[in-house]
Amino acid sequence: MQNTRLNNLFDAIGRQFGRWLFNPWRRLSMLAISLLFGFFLGSAVSTTTGQAADLDIVAAGILVILSEIVDRIYYRRRVGARSFWVEFLNALKIGLTYSLFIEAFKLGS
Repeated sequence: MQNTRLNNLFDAIGRQFGRWLFNPWRRLSMLAISLLFGFFLGSAVSTTTGQAADLDIVAAGILVILSEIVDRIYYRRRVGARSFWVEFLNALKIGLTYSLFIEAFKLGS
């Protein structure tokens, strides 16, 4: 890639964000935010697809496929070799799955 000012700017922003995430508390807080956003996303998906009642099967299939893709990406790498984005996606998936289980328990009671 050419060494342009825009390319240098994006590289500098990426390095600065990487140094910012090097702090364990910031990394943990971003993963917690990802988990909570996944919980919100699961609640929103189940509410909107449940209201229409004709997209339930399609939405469930899409969520299962995305969950399996994230699992394959996350568990294929070694523990030390996982990047922040892979951990971020896994936390999002865990929050989404947990939210769907909670919604199922609410509907069952």
